[in-house]
Amino acid sequence: MIEPKPAIQPEQSGESAAKPTAAKKRRFGGTTAQIRSALKFYKVMAYLTGTMLLLLCAELVARYVFGVYLFAGGTNAITGQPFGFGFADAESKAVLGGVNVSVAVLIVHGWMYVLYLISDFRLWSLMRWPFMKLILLALGGVVPLMSFIVEKKFHADVEMELAANPQASKRY
Repeated sequence: MIEPKPAIQPEQSGESAAKPTAAKKRRFGGTTAQIRSALKFYKVMAYLTGTMLLLLCAELVARYVFGVYLFAGGTNAITGQPFGFGFADAESKAVLGGVNVSVAVLIVHGWMYVLYLISDFRLWSLMRWPFMKLILLALGGVVPLMSFIVEKKFHADVEMELAANPQASKRY
């Protein structure tokens, strides 16, 4: 016959307060130097991705609200004069032969986000965090201004965990 267990466990009632329980041993996936390197890479990518995301938002407002692209160089199609740097009409081919800076911002932001995801994965795997933290790290590069907030929080978390568990990075 199976004996029923009491509703209050001895750990909860304070009976075992004098007995120390064995805490789960924390282990990192790398050395402290590797984790700090990953943290630095993550910080740089978070700031670059956040900046590019803000530029992307400004570019989307310029394109869809005002109907203009940002161009550098080329020739004004209407007057034939050289076009330096500025906004031109998005609907017609207003600038010939110039660099469409608006499209360049889209491309650069896309590749920066890929590098940001790599830095997220590297930090996450070295810290051996739960999968939800990787999702939170990845979402930091999607919402404008969020990468700056997420970076500050996770930077503090890493520093706190490294300080609290100095033995966890010993690999050999």
